[in-house]
Amino acid sequence: MKELESIKISIRSYILDASLTDKDKIDDATLIFDVGLLDSMGLLFLIEHLNETYKIEVNDEELNPENFESINSIVSFVQNKI
Repeated sequence: MKELESIKISIRSYILDASLTDKDKIDDATLIFDVGLLDSMGLLFLIEHLNETYKIEVNDEELNPENFESINSIVSFVQNKI
């Protein structure tokens, strides 16, 4: 469970830094693309970050909104890949 929380903190921090958003304006269920925190270029940088941080590859089939729509979904995706 500690690893899961560590992953969540890391991903939340990355998204907040990348979007220059105040941490009080989003939560782990916020739909990050719907509210404009990241765009398609931001998604590419996020995937690169996940690759560098967690050594995971994202396949074309995995590039669907359900895997990247919120911090919770990204954490779940990463947890399933490692």
